[in-house]
Amino acid sequence: MRLVLLGPPGAGKGTLAAFLHKELDIAHVSTGDILREEMKNNTPLGQEVKQYVESGGLVPDKVVIKLIENKFSGGIVKKGYMLDGFPRTEVQAKDLDAILQKLNVPIDCVVYLKASLPVVIKRLTGRRICRTCGAIFHMTNNPPKKDGICDVCGGATYQRPDDKEETIKTRMNVYLESTKPVVDYYEAQGKLKKLDADKDSRAVQEDLMKIFHDARYLHKH
Repeated sequence: MRLVLLGPPGAGKGTLAAFLHKELDIAHVSTGDILREEMKNNTPLGQEVKQYVESGGLVPDKVVIKLIENKFSGGIVKKGYMLDGFPRTEVQAKDLDAILQKLNVPIDCVVYLKASLPVVIKRLTGRRICRTCGAIFHMTNNPPKKDGICDVCGGATYQRPDDKEETIKTRMNVYLESTKPVVDYYEAQGKLKKLDADKDSRAVQEDLMKIFHDARYLHKH
């Protein structure tokens, strides 16, 4: 099973990725994780990434593509994979296709989590994070037992600046604008499956597994 997960901030990609990793036993390839790993290991590519990150710039496509190619060449994707956080542009999608064809592991399916702005705002503005251990809570769905105090380590919880309503609206607009060409690109290939991500996570998981069974993706490879 070879997947790409697309969806705006707050659509539930992280929860779905964790479910699929466990359910299908496929590698979860997050570009953010790869970038951090390379920087931590201080590889030549990692040093290059660090320069962009420290100067506040975006890591160029060619560097991200190279990192993904290295990761995939290492054989972690033999059982399948899901890519999360990439591709973000049509150029990236085309470059990715070229690499995956070369390695003979082309994408089966692109899952697009469609979430509406009011739902995304409710999810993200309710999110609280522990300053000490990084545990995540939600004021509606999973509040800490004591307001402002982390259940796990007793540290203070806070709201990320980019989880405030105005910032969320901007992030959502930027995401939708930049992702539309990617969505169109995969739709033209007949690989796009849209999911209603306004539903709760369990319902989204059930909808997706039904799509996989109906399309017989689970019987490939």
